[in-house]
Amino acid sequence: MNQNDYVLIMAGGIGSRFWPESRTAYPKQFLDLLGTGKSLLQWTFHRFRHIVPSENIFFITNHAYVETLQNQLPEVAAGNIISEPSRKNTAPCIAYFAHKIQTINPHANIIVSPADHLIMDETGFVRTAHEALRYVADHAALLTLGIKPTRPDTGYGYIQYENSDETKSVFRVKTFTEKPSLELAQTFLKSGDFLWNAGIFVWNVQSILEAIERYLPEMHEVFSQAKNVYNTPQEQAAITELYQQCTNISIDYGIMEKAQNVFVIPSYFGWCDLGTWESAYENSEKDYLGNAVYGNDVMIIDATECMVKVHNDKLVLLQGLEKMIVIDTPDVLLVCERSREQQIKEYVAEVKRQKGERYL
Repeated sequence: MNQNDYVLIMAGGIGSRFWPESRTAYPKQFLDLLGTGKSLLQWTFHRFRHIVPSENIFFITNHAYVETLQNQLPEVAAGNIISEPSRKNTAPCIAYFAHKIQTINPHANIIVSPADHLIMDETGFVRTAHEALRYVADHAALLTLGIKPTRPDTGYGYIQYENSDETKSVFRVKTFTEKPSLELAQTFLKSGDFLWNAGIFVWNVQSILEAIERYLPEMHEVFSQAKNVYNTPQEQAAITELYQQCTNISIDYGIMEKAQNVFVIPSYFGWCDLGTWESAYENSEKDYLGNAVYGNDVMIIDATECMVKVHNDKLVLLQGLEKMIVIDTPDVLLVCERSREQQIKEYVAEVKRQKGERYL
């Protein structure tokens, strides 16, 4: 493995679309949503151990989740867990890490990845990741991994790329499109030159710092102020103060949609952004009636194509349901049409309005 290669795993999200299983105090990246015996975070860490040295894997998470992360991954050194004082979207945390890692290794090649993706073909992912790291080591490129779409999904962002030369594996990006309408997504699928945006980025530290300085100059200035305290006992206090000055903005909107040196590798490694109960259903084993069931004592009577997750110590009998989500927790029961699952985030907001923070 190359000692210049690093990974930043972003693990600070709330995952409100997986409510009521995912809660503010214990969000989805720490959950075993598919009954595998490991949380999404643990799977992500173990996947990247095949790509870079374990000591080169860093995590950035909200300060409230540091202890939970340490409990789930006790083998990770405390210095590799970066505490984010507040949620400011992806650009600030990536800018923070880029400035920090530059003081450790000015030649660092970095993969930035969410903590909650599902990847079925780990061998294919490892191969693509190594290819991406070698490319950014030799080119001043901001690289992203794009997934060949299999359906006109309106829940993903799309990347259009120049694919005139089929002998190449890395292509220049033409446009980014956030969550399109169904009609537009169908057009993208037919065109053949659009990919799903997986939100996995690869670059050399110098390339991303130059981009931050050019497109987010105020944010670059903020983190440059701390250059003398990175990787010292004074770092956390300085970052807590400086984070307040950062704009809440995504790396996609802040840099990737504006930069001219953005490239993509069309990828085929069984990727899924495990972001909703519908995506969990699609990636679960199902019974002969099409039900995905998690729970030891679930009885199905004339129920079809349901996503069911209940605690093992409770008997649950389902009759007459079709294409429903049924999620049972000690204090919340959710019964929702699968076709309405994109609205769960709205339902959570309504719960907060009527019931306060108790069930969040």
